[in-house]
Amino acid sequence: MTTFLIIIGTALIVFAMLYLMAPTKYEIFRSVIVEKPLPEVFSFVSMLKNQDMWSPWGVGDDQTKKTYTGVDGEVGFISAWKGNRSEGEGEQEIMNIVHDRSIETQLRFNKPIKVNSDSYIKVYDSGLHTEVLWGFRGIYKRPLNVFVFFMGLDSKIGRDFEIGLSKLKHYIEA
Repeated sequence: MTTFLIIIGTALIVFAMLYLMAPTKYEIFRSVIVEKPLPEVFSFVSMLKNQDMWSPWGVGDDQTKKTYTGVDGEVGFISAWKGNRSEGEGEQEIMNIVHDRSIETQLRFNKPIKVNSDSYIKVYDSGLHTEVLWGFRGIYKRPLNVFVFFMGLDSKIGRDFEIGLSKLKHYIEA
């Protein structure tokens, strides 16, 4: 019985330390060089409906139901989805656009867990080609931060960003 209490006590102390020390803020991003001029690239990435062609999350389950509200490419446009268990449910809203510079959106996930993240795509003119930076940032409330700490979020989401940016590059350059 004493050993059991020591194990439980130690586990609670470790969890409490992680609860207080694990980061609550996160930012994950990746970039790619696209061999097209910046205005052409920005025109494409500023339309949320186009993400269905290149985002690793936009090409999921055929049964996913999507709805759109507003004018795509303008502040206030909302792309919503409701899918299977892995696709989840949520929406993405355009919050800010700086023409030929950046588009900022808010991702609101409702299922499987309720989390909000700020997403962005920034473009940089590099002469004959364009650098596209895709990322998101947000805050995980405690105690979710402890579990996310062990998930390797940067490598998992970062890999999805790399896949999506590779598809974006291929699609725009084709």
